Amino acid sequence: MENFEVARLDRYFRHIAEQLTTSGKLCTLVITHLLAERPSFVRAVARLAEVRAVLPKPKSIHPGALEVVEQTFTVDTLTRQQFAEEDAALAYLEERAGGQPVVLLDVGGYFAPVLPALCEGFSGQIRGVVEDTENGHRRYLELGEPPCPVYSVARSPLKQPEDHLVGQSVVFSTEALMRSRGDILPGRTATVIGFGKLGNSIARTLHAKGVRVTVFDADPIRATQALAQGFRVTVSRADALRSAGVVMCATGNLALRHDDFTQLANGAYLASVTSSEDELELDALTGLYTQTRVSEHLTRYDTVGHYFYVLAGGNAVNFLHGASVGAFIFLVQAEILAALSLAGSDAEPGYHEVPDEHRRRIADTWLAHFNHTGTHR
Repeated sequence: MENFEVARLDRYFRHIAEQLTTSGKLCTLVITHLLAERPSFVRAVARLAEVRAVLPKPKSIHPGALEVVEQTFTVDTLTRQQFAEEDAALAYLEERAGGQPVVLLDVGGYFAPVLPALCEGFSGQIRGVVEDTENGHRRYLELGEPPCPVYSVARSPLKQPEDHLVGQSVVFSTEALMRSRGDILPGRTATVIGFGKLGNSIARTLHAKGVRVTVFDADPIRATQALAQGFRVTVSRADALRSAGVVMCATGNLALRHDDFTQLANGAYLASVTSSEDELELDALTGLYTQTRVSEHLTRYDTVGHYFYVLAGGNAVNFLHGASVGAFIFLVQAEILAALSLAGSDAEPGYHEVPDEHRRRIADTWLAHFNHTGTHR
């Protein structure tokens, strides 16, 4: 980012933070995609709570951003495993924030498996969790009644612009990798697995590029929505896979398991919108398929009579090109700050959203900083 862009972003977050309050001293652990613009967000978090550690998502770390954040904050390595075992997770929390009131900022439900144990055994107090993604949102819902406040911005109207643009960036990155082999999207057939917010955007973007799109979603309501929007819909995952030269997985809940890969058409390109561990059961193919790196981010899987290509190792393909959605991401980040403030102010246990009045203030502040035409006034 240019210096003037960083300055404008810092001003925006300062104005957002000035509208928010917390009750007394508060600490936080921050899981985040550490992209180029993210240091400004982390600095904004630090205006509301003491940042005890930043845990970057491992597949989305911008070297320059990491260098900036490390100058001020403790940066720790993030893995699913470290929050899969209760004793290890509790020991880490005690090391970083023992005895303190803490709000956990999450992206993908990392804290969900151990949240009850953390709330019961931590020497301080878990004031709440703030979750950013739909995948993580579902992980917390699986807890039933949560032991502390859980704020989710995953289904906020302020996130809709981001979701729309993420779908476009996924298609852009997929085609960029295909072009490295001399292939293009137009004229191909594609299957989108999962017709949620991202799947909807991906399907629309593919259609605009002249791609014939089939949608598969196990939820019949979403299937009818896809059909109403003019997409071919199939109730058979195998049929959807066999007919596609490109397969885009957007479920966050293992779109393809072991037996599904054999149904892929020969030469198909396979892309995901999230991490491989959440979307693709690729480990099950070890020993069954030979893996050959065709280029830095393109791997061919082949066995007797069958082959296909996996993009970005099965991880979110758009992060190869920065996953940029422009200034719209700052709407969501501001709502995360608002949720941090609310969770840190003695909210009741349960599932919460940021109230609409806060969202309207955030949107108005965002328009004042990033709507260059000024037409909102």
